Amino acid sequence: QVQLVESGGGLVQAGGSLRLSCAASGRTFSSYKMGWFRQAPGKEREFVAAVNWSGINTHYTDSVKGRFTISRDNGKNTVYLQMNNLKPEDTAVYYCAADSSLGMVLTTAAVLYEYWGQGTQVTVSS
Repeated sequence: QVQLVESGGGLVQAGGSLRLSCAASGRTFSSYKMGWFRQAPGKEREFVAAVNWSGINTHYTDSVKGRFTISRDNGKNTVYLQMNNLKPEDTAVYYCAADSSLGMVLTTAAVLYEYWGQGTQVTVSS
């Protein structure tokens, strides 16, 4: 089992940057695929990015490609989401999640991630 705690959210102007962190408890963090999701008011939770156990393989939703970067530091049990050139439509609560499934596929389906953090608010003003 793993517990996840996000941090780093806040208010930023359009074009600005934020780096989200997700600290995980437990000794098996490196065995989990990790993902970031977001949920805006009145909308469903949507996939943002995912990274495999080693950090080599990543996957992004089209709307953040070239602006967001997911990475992980297994020595610190932490996964990051660097967000650059933020847009008002990026405003949402951002969640990190852990997927214990085996294999190379990085899933975008929230239902397949077993563990979730409490979320951190990101607000981008125009």
